[in-house]
Amino acid sequence: MGRERWMLGVFILLGVTSTWGRLIQRFPSFPVGGMLPNGGKIWSILVAGSNGYYNYRHQADVCHAYQILHKNGIPDENIIVMMYDDVARSPENPTPNVIINRPNGPNVYKGVPIDYSGEDVNSTNFLAVLTGDKNAISGIGSGKVIESGPKDHIFINFVDHGAPGFLCFPNDELHAKLLESTLQSMAYSNKFSKMVLYVEACESGSMFDDILPDKNNIFVMTAADPRESSYACYYDKLRGTYLGDVFSVKWMEDSEKQENLLLESLHHQFEVVRTETNTSHVEEYGDLDIGSLPVAYFQGYRQTVSIDESEDIPPIIDAVNSRDVPIEILKRQYESAIDKRSKRILEYQIKRIHRMRRHLDVTVLDIASEIAQGDHERAAYLLQSESKLTYPKLDCYETVVQYFSRKCFKISKNPHTLSKMNVFINICSVSWASAQSAIKAMDVICIKERHLTGIL
Repeated sequence: MGRERWMLGVFILLGVTSTWGRLIQRFPSFPVGGMLPNGGKIWSILVAGSNGYYNYRHQADVCHAYQILHKNGIPDENIIVMMYDDVARSPENPTPNVIINRPNGPNVYKGVPIDYSGEDVNSTNFLAVLTGDKNAISGIGSGKVIESGPKDHIFINFVDHGAPGFLCFPNDELHAKLLESTLQSMAYSNKFSKMVLYVEACESGSMFDDILPDKNNIFVMTAADPRESSYACYYDKLRGTYLGDVFSVKWMEDSEKQENLLLESLHHQFEVVRTETNTSHVEEYGDLDIGSLPVAYFQGYRQTVSIDESEDIPPIIDAVNSRDVPIEILKRQYESAIDKRSKRILEYQIKRIHRMRRHLDVTVLDIASEIAQGDHERAAYLLQSESKLTYPKLDCYETVVQYFSRKCFKISKNPHTLSKMNVFINICSVSWASAQSAIKAMDVICIKERHLTGIL
């Protein structure tokens, strides 16, 4: 019996050696501990740009992403995490200090080094961290920044709400033109060799479509095309919220189940995720040649598979439009509530959301009518047309959106406003309207709206 075990050990060792021999032949200098074959490092910034327990899934996605990179050997000093951190210890969380990203999944919150939390999670700090501006970030959070150079790779995972031309943070927005100019400046300054962005947000494709050049060593994968929402998934009855987002769940599931990320290219991961994400159109932008590089060159390398092959990954059967998550949560809670008092409270909350949404709809309609000066056809065009957001429109569009957020409804606090942004694209697309006419209309219409902030 002892001899048989010894022989079995020899055969296993020979098999492992043979496998490693083939790997070494194909990749003579593969990344170890976050290092690249050229001697460069892998840097990463992981951002959950929302707050509120109903947005549980965003922080769950980011915590899970950290666990993958950490297990893949990227050192913590090279990973920067930005998240509001109000979910793990929320009074609504029945499992304090535990966040999961799929039903019955592991605690992905454990051990996550959160560098920037609370009000420090904003677009200004994000850009300072990304560009390595230590002076701008001095005295804030951990003070860590991406200290990358011309040999290094940068992996960015951004998870949050979005709309045409911008990504949301808890209290502000990051617009496409500023992000694009920042990325270009980094490229010109040799701040990286290659950069990859995975963006989970509604209309996330609009941040890059016809905006990001295709020859700048930047590769982008988005959860949705420029005109559609991304989707939440895995509603958890105990926690009363959704645990993940479909796109994020799918790319991380693929990264975890691969036996060797050196043998999977970014483009192959894109094809897998695009096929399995049947709720929105996953897109790729930028320098697509980078898609031929191994996933390991951006997410690190490990010698063992994280997910047990015998573990059943639950199918996604409850995906819901991210914009409808607040009301879907309340509907599910109402259906499972037993006592009449709880049902009455939940029914009131549902009706309140519908009432506030209708008020927002009327406000936007009134703004369009004011700009059109009573011309019903022009007003209908502003409300119903689907003009494309192009680079020449970005300045006008950003001006109108920011003024709307200041004067009418705070965008970061009212998610339903994101569904109205196409009206502002239309304003910037016709000769008889302008940013100034929109501002004048908002001055007339938006008088009492600022106090009507809340989950829409």
